[in-house]
Amino acid sequence: MTHENRNGTRAPEGDERLLRWVIGVPLVLLHLVAAFLCFSALHTRPGHPGDEDAFFAIKAFAALTIATETLALLITLAPSHRTALNHWWLAPPIALILTAGLRLVLPV
Repeated sequence: MTHENRNGTRAPEGDERLLRWVIGVPLVLLHLVAAFLCFSALHTRPGHPGDEDAFFAIKAFAALTIATETLALLITLAPSHRTALNHWWLAPPIALILTAGLRLVLPV
C-alpha cells in the first residue's frame, strides 16, 4: 500500500514508519543526554564568588548541551528525514539550545 508524501512523491507506508523509528530513537537518546547536561548546567552552583571550577563546569555543561542539540537539530532538518518527521521534532533542540545559551550568557 502506498500513500503520497508531503513533497508529492509516493512511498510505501511502512517505509516512512520505519524511517520515523530509525531516526526517532537516536534523536530521543540525544535529547535525553542534552536534557541531562542542561539540567546539570542549571543546577550547578558555585560555592563562593570565586569558585572557578563551578563556573567552568557550568560553561562546559551548557556548551555540551548546545553541541549535542545542534547535532540533533541538523539530523532533524536533513532533507531525507523531512517526510518522516513532523515539525514538533524541532521543539526539543530549540528549547534546550535556548536554555543552555541563556545559562551561558546570564550570570549565576
